[in-house]
Amino acid sequence: MEAPGSSKPMIATQEEMVEARVPIPYRDQCAHLLIPLNKCRQAELYLPWKCENERHTYEKCAYELVMERMLQMQKIREQEAKLKQPNKQGGLIPLIPKTANA
Repeated sequence: MEAPGSSKPMIATQEEMVEARVPIPYRDQCAHLLIPLNKCRQAELYLPWKCENERHTYEKCAYELVMERMLQMQKIREQEAKLKQPNKQGGLIPLIPKTANA
């Protein structure tokens, strides 16, 4: 299953995420890393110095997803800005002609 607009494939299935009780907001392309992290946290009684490798790999994946979304949004904004700006060849027609102020 591939998420639209993302380069990362969805590895964890819906059944695995439901079984692992992954909250719905966290069911993204990094859920396959969150499942072992949560298991490790429960086994180690949530001690902050335990499960560091799992936590860092999950956080790196989440950071890359956020950065990818930001780049996509920047491209969308740049495209919208290009459409709103008039071309030098007379792209958009102004609502008020220049002769109205004369």
